[in-house]
Amino acid sequence: MIPVIDAHHHLWRYNAEEFGWIDEPMAALRRDFLMEDLAPELAAAGVDGTVVVQARQSMEETRWLCALAAGSSSIRGVVGWAPVASPKFEGMLEELGSMERLVGLRHVVQGEASGFLDGADFNRGVSLLADAGLTYDILILQSQLAEAIRFVDRHPAQAFVVDHAAKPRIAARETEPWRTHLRELGRRPNVMCKVSGMVTEAEWVDCGINCLREYLDVCVESFGAKRMMAGSDWPVCLMASSYVGWWELLREYFKGFDGSERAGISGGNAVDFYGLTVPMMSEVSR
Repeated sequence: MIPVIDAHHHLWRYNAEEFGWIDEPMAALRRDFLMEDLAPELAAAGVDGTVVVQARQSMEETRWLCALAAGSSSIRGVVGWAPVASPKFEGMLEELGSMERLVGLRHVVQGEASGFLDGADFNRGVSLLADAGLTYDILILQSQLAEAIRFVDRHPAQAFVVDHAAKPRIAARETEPWRTHLRELGRRPNVMCKVSGMVTEAEWVDCGINCLREYLDVCVESFGAKRMMAGSDWPVCLMASSYVGWWELLREYFKGFDGSERAGISGGNAVDFYGLTVPMMSEVSR
């Protein structure tokens, strides 16, 4: 039986200096969010395991997340941060390889100036990841998709996943040029798509399946069921949806897919992409 995997969530000990991106409209997130907070949500939603993703750009946080994973039966993978563009990055690969359940890396590219993904130093570091057995999460805005396509084309052997479907402008009800660019990115077989974080790109009230259906349709058209994975983006998702509510929305949308496709999106694709070892406990086709 294939497990249900939340392929994208965060954990943090809050402080205002390091979490300046949590602005006043998101003030409810200005507190600690730890596994003891997430555990009852996992049980209520029928989720068997998780992939925790960096929220701070520091090796300190990466080490902390891996230490949490080592002591947790729920965290099955860590997507951390490392200074990929540093000339010292190659020398850090041995430490990264020793970290408990570290499966990939990510940088908050959405906060960088245009052209960041074209940088020579950054691309040199990324070129080392495939041989190190590390995946790469691409966190961008929809306006950075053309840049991301160029970036991916430089690394055809690297396994990539685009987070939050590249953050389409759902609240503005815009689909272009996001749709065209996402479809183009989806032509690259080494790229997957996380169906996560989309609910907070919409209006934070009264956003249900009908609000997101058109955008989910584009993800399916671009990547197909075999290259999509479900994630919550907890606790950020709480600004617009409960944890259980998000999983219910996804299950409603995907209910017409066949059982193997639903099982892949709900967990199997994440297991394969990240190389997770997860106890198989729950039915995925609820």
